[in-house]
Amino acid sequence: MAAILLYDTTLRDGTQREDLSLSLEDKLTIAKRLADFGMHYIECGWPGSNPKDAAFFERAARLRLGPAKLAAFGSTRRKDSRCEQDANLQALVAAGTPVVTLVGKSWDYHVREVLATTPEENLAMIRDSVAWMKQQGREVVFDAEHFYDGFLADPAYALATLRAALEAGPSGSPCARPTVASCPGRWRRSPARWRAACPRRAWACTATTTAAAPWQTRSPPCAPAAGWCRAR
Repeated sequence: MAAILLYDTTLRDGTQREDLSLSLEDKLTIAKRLADFGMHYIECGWPGSNPKDAAFFERAARLRLGPAKLAAFGSTRRKDSRCEQDANLQALVAAGTPVVTLVGKSWDYHVREVLATTPEENLAMIRDSVAWMKQQGREVVFDAEHFYDGFLADPAYALATLRAALEAGPSGSPCARPTVASCPGRWRRSPARWRAACPRRAWACTATTTAAAPWQTRSPPCAPAAGWCRAR
């Protein structure tokens, strides 16, 4: 029977709501509570994004968290650049966490309109970043951003982004952060298609869910709000 591993995003996704601001001591206390609760992975923020997060990673290295692992969050390399010259990736390494979570685009619309690059370059960005971070001795989690919407628009390309991450080393199955538009019950059977694309990989999801909008209250419960793949 496959093990179920819990990955918590309270200290990053959970702090993005309106009128919520955690102090450094708040974040350290929450990390300890999450570890005591039994979370296997605790995502803690984006190194280099602000002084508070930088101070958190410095202090968090001295926390006694038992088997829980801290994860630093960041993006794949920039387009047309090298990993070793990417400031974001360098900040992730400097954070000193055993786990690094890399978010990458899996919706072709975002690749064109947000990254302003080609689908091929985006796949290279994912593959290169995961492989380079593994070379730095980190366990890697790949966060396939807006995978559900990307899968609806172009299933082949969305799955190609998962394969790009897996080819670079991850041993679990990437999943995504659905938007409200991705919640209806048509997604209930989709995981079987993703598993078929990555048959040797085990699924794992966070405990958080995306709330349905009022006009979707009759739809089945939403899919998990985030998922991940890991590379040991």
